Amino acid sequence: MTVHPTALPGLDHIAGKADAILERQRARESSARTYARSFPIVPARAQGMTVEGTDGRHYLDCLSGAGTLALGHNHPVVLEAIQRTVSSGAPLHVLDLATPEKDEFTDALFATLPSGFADRARIHFCGPAGTDAVEAAFKLMQTATGRRGLLAFTGAYHGMTAGALAASGGVAAKEPVPGIAADVTRLPYPYAYRCPFGIGGERGAELSASYAERLLDDPNGGVVPPAAMILEAVQGEGGAVPAPDAWMREMRRITAEREIPLIVDEVQTGVGRTGAFWAVEHSGVVPDAMVMSKAIGGSLPLAVLVYHEDYDGWLPGAHTGTFRGNTLAMATGTATLRYVAREGLAERAASVGARMTARLESLRAELPAIGDVRGRGLMIGVELVDPGAAPDACGARPAAPQLAAQVRAACLDRGLIVELGGRFDSTVRLLPPLVITDEQVEAVLDRLTDAIAAVTASQFTGVQV
Repeated sequence: MTVHPTALPGLDHIAGKADAILERQRARESSARTYARSFPIVPARAQGMTVEGTDGRHYLDCLSGAGTLALGHNHPVVLEAIQRTVSSGAPLHVLDLATPEKDEFTDALFATLPSGFADRARIHFCGPAGTDAVEAAFKLMQTATGRRGLLAFTGAYHGMTAGALAASGGVAAKEPVPGIAADVTRLPYPYAYRCPFGIGGERGAELSASYAERLLDDPNGGVVPPAAMILEAVQGEGGAVPAPDAWMREMRRITAEREIPLIVDEVQTGVGRTGAFWAVEHSGVVPDAMVMSKAIGGSLPLAVLVYHEDYDGWLPGAHTGTFRGNTLAMATGTATLRYVAREGLAERAASVGARMTARLESLRAELPAIGDVRGRGLMIGVELVDPGAAPDACGARPAAPQLAAQVRAACLDRGLIVELGGRFDSTVRLLPPLVITDEQVEAVLDRLTDAIAAVTASQFTGVQV
């Protein structure tokens, strides 16, 4: 299935310039650019889930700014908040001074927090990226405990600044930075399809918890008392891998009994993405700190750290930054938080996500390149494998990164933007906006199915996709 170009009224002045723009980007931007390599398009306009390129093509966006766009592109409540704030004459940059917009955002955010957390919480406004909020969380807990070490997990992703990168699981970005993870103890994350213990299922998760507890209590285990544990309730860049609720509760018990602060990274999972407003709510866990960014800014840059007041031992200026007072982002964030709560979009994410996952799961027999389908709410992963290879002890076949890259390209050809993640970049990740319509759900599933079928057929027949 090929999506044919259609005219874009009002874009005549840039039509046909996409190739030149892309060439200038390649010549002037760093070799670290990522999404620009995966999607050689030039977006010119966007509305909801639809992105329109300068070449006149329309795409359904299942990347959503890596989960940032809870309401999709240019949602009316977001645009209204921007226009209202700009028209009001409010200062757009005020460092960390109090403003009505900040006060209103804090009210809106605290109203969504898990029961038992908001009542004694403090908020710190960080630099505008989630990675800075992760750094702030580490510094806060190191200050409060007087310790240095961190507990983090295989498959994790927390950002690209030094501390966040050290706590992340990916090896490639850390290899050029000697000693970056010296203070991090890596624990096995429960990943049923590729279980670190070769068992999978509930037993694999139980072993993960048991391993962590025994390691921390072993006087010869090599782990000095850590400053904190950081985890994701659903690993995002790790391939949409959800942690079992019972395992989450075990991590809370283990850390609480040993007076180890628990930090939950909700940068990608927050604001309804997983079918609850915050992913920790599925398990009933109340952490000591939550790191938030992406969707909380309503598409504009904003990151905060919310934590229990008992840890508030910082001196003034202990974690500062120029762009902590983004008034526009606070206004759009308030509008987004309230809209998601008012319209029940977390509940819709749960039901729509379950429907999408069920349909994708039903395709496994028909499309054996689909090794695993998993996720929570509208945070879905489809892991692609080599269907001709022998499975391991858990029934998992070898990852197929080349096939996954071909599927991503085939999706783009069909007007669907999806990105890869997980081990070996072999998992197709679906992060549609929470406002996705039923019609768009069907279109996404049809295009993805068609892309996987076409790519796998070409692997065996030689027919071009």
